[in-house]
Amino acid sequence: MSSAKTSKERLILTVLAASGVIVAIMQTIVVPLLPSLPRLTGSTPTDVSWLLTITLLTGAVFTPLLGRAGDMYGKRRVLTGVLGLLVIGSVLLGASSHLAVMIVGRALQGAALAVVPLGMSILRDELPPERMLSSAAIMSSTLGIGAAFGIPVAAAVVEYVDWHTMFWVSAALSLFFLIVIRRVVPKSRVRAPGRFDVPGALGLSTILVCLLVAASKGAAWGWSSPRTWGLFLVAALLCPLWGWWESRTRQPLVDLRTSARPAVLFTNVAGMFVGFAFYANSLSTAQLVQEPTATGYGLGLSVIVSGLCLIPGGLAMAVLSPVSGWLSARRGPRFTLLLASAVMAAGYAVRIVTSVNLWTIVAGALVVGAGTALAYSALPSLIMQAVPVHETAAANGINTLTRSIGQAVCSAVVATVLANLTMAIPGGAAPSLHAYQVVFAVAGLVAVAAFVSALFIPRRPAPAQMTVVPPSATSSIPLT
Repeated sequence: MSSAKTSKERLILTVLAASGVIVAIMQTIVVPLLPSLPRLTGSTPTDVSWLLTITLLTGAVFTPLLGRAGDMYGKRRVLTGVLGLLVIGSVLLGASSHLAVMIVGRALQGAALAVVPLGMSILRDELPPERMLSSAAIMSSTLGIGAAFGIPVAAAVVEYVDWHTMFWVSAALSLFFLIVIRRVVPKSRVRAPGRFDVPGALGLSTILVCLLVAASKGAAWGWSSPRTWGLFLVAALLCPLWGWWESRTRQPLVDLRTSARPAVLFTNVAGMFVGFAFYANSLSTAQLVQEPTATGYGLGLSVIVSGLCLIPGGLAMAVLSPVSGWLSARRGPRFTLLLASAVMAAGYAVRIVTSVNLWTIVAGALVVGAGTALAYSALPSLIMQAVPVHETAAANGINTLTRSIGQAVCSAVVATVLANLTMAIPGGAAPSLHAYQVVFAVAGLVAVAAFVSALFIPRRPAPAQMTVVPPSATSSIPLT
């Protein structure tokens, strides 16, 4: 392979991965703002919470839809359109403090989550097989890397400059990468002909909206609330109807026959569990270290310091993602996923008994972050081994969706546990140490469930033409 071609491939990977990091940062960047947004927008805390919920909804809904559109109409075309949505959403957030406008902006930012599966599909088209696993590992890990860095970055911005600044920076970076992708990434050569499955898209969107709104708002509305159960019921009734349509239409949005294969089905199940276990780490760490010292275990640290506690895990993901690709090429991505699930479970076992000292909290979070890096890197490789080339973006979109569902369920579970297992302190109440230990125990069991799911993924030898690429061959590629 010529050096010019290798440089071109590395440039494509760098640009796509950097775009993925920017998108992932946008998913969590409002978290440090939430306590202040009711005052800044003149709204209630319940209304402000929609700034997180709407991003989750649009990310879950549009990721599989845009993945399918990329397979059909051109991945670069759809990718640049998605980044355009991120630019518009960021401009709306930077220019306004009106809650309704901000919710629209966050909805557009959430739709940009499709950048990651589209990027992985482009890499499959443009890179040789011997570089595919390591490159897909880096691209997939951008979700975790961006999420880990988003909170501390946003906390620093909120502390030292006007909060609108981070959205203007996001708009500028998104526009920059949109232009670079148009110049660097070739047009898609592999496409899936046919018509877009509009009824299937509407059905899936309705199911996801009902399911995720109920899961994310259940703790606030009450799990016995008619609204909560009504949404779950609608989702449950629509699922068989949607499945009936998808199994009979000639060009389905989701090929259920492919999705039912053990290699795809259990990878997606494992992805949902991994998404839960990953998100529990971020949610609990950021809040745990901020708990007041009056609790007896809290450290009373600032938002900025709590965000900094997440950075080692983010660095671990950046460092280990190419290592994971190398390991998957040598032992297979199934082995990597099994190892990752075991590491995550071990990390939570550590966290259960070491949650009162800062360095042990960071160490436990780091171990879970390392497992997340391995898992997020292995999942797309398993999917790409099991689906045809022309379904890559759609299939990876579904896998990204399952991780989002896991994160939504995790958010509901963590909120419920911390709200119900409390202790009295001067001036009010706070979650007890036992509440955090319950969260860690549940997350650890979910990581074990991911391990068990991975056992059902069929063994598949590495392709004969695939050579093992040592980590050093890709670890020098910058992510930003």
